[in-house]
Amino acid sequence: MSQGFIEATLRGFTAAISKALVSETAASQPGLLQTLDPRVRVLGLFTLVAAVVLSRRISVIAGLFAIAVLMATASRVRVVVLAKRVWLIVLGFSGLIALPAVFVTPGQPIFRMPWLPLAVTAQGLRGATRLVLRAETAATLTTVLALSTPWAHLLKALRSLHLPAEVVTMLAMTHRYVFLLVETAGQMFESRQSRTVGALPGREQRRMAARTAGVLLTKSIELSHQVFLAMRSRGFRGEVPLLQDLRMKAHDYLGLMVLVLIAGVAVWIGR
Repeated sequence: MSQGFIEATLRGFTAAISKALVSETAASQPGLLQTLDPRVRVLGLFTLVAAVVLSRRISVIAGLFAIAVLMATASRVRVVVLAKRVWLIVLGFSGLIALPAVFVTPGQPIFRMPWLPLAVTAQGLRGATRLVLRAETAATLTTVLALSTPWAHLLKALRSLHLPAEVVTMLAMTHRYVFLLVETAGQMFESRQSRTVGALPGREQRRMAARTAGVLLTKSIELSHQVFLAMRSRGFRGEVPLLQDLRMKAHDYLGLMVLVLIAGVAVWIGR
């Protein structure tokens, strides 16, 4: 059982690294969004997210969701990845939040629960559907942005759009620190696995997990300081350096106009 616990933990760390590699691979492939300037992607997709939030009609939100899926497909982002990493997770959380509204929202009942004094109302079902679909669409758009844009380019675009340098520094350090923490935790569990012979009782497994968590917490505090000093010693002050400068071209302006136009029409129709 001890081996199973450690191996499961190592598989979890490996899966986390694999997801990051998938993101970098998708961002480096030729696709629709990859051809646009990173600033256009950030502005355009955030504008679409704002349109999703401001739209009230389910049909309009569903249309924006379809556009998000089409952009993902055109940008070489696999639908399977979106389903596993976004749609199922968001459906679970938002569905759990929206479920009570199906029963407590006053309105015309369309279905009564057997043996329970509860009824599903048309207004409640419509509100729950709107909430879930809105969350799914916004999460899909932001995930497509992250998967189609290298992290350094995304930070550079945010800084170019006058996001405070402190916020950019925090995002950069968090991104780098997460991978270092996962790598450190993986090394700790691998070292523990190499020193474990046979199966340990459940009590010893829990004790081992608690000790490992404590050591990892101590290491994480020290590691965060080292990451900060390493980035500062290399000249990082919130400005993200790239090998090539960000320059807007004609198709970038056209792409931004199309995205903003779609968002504007969606807000107008979905009022």
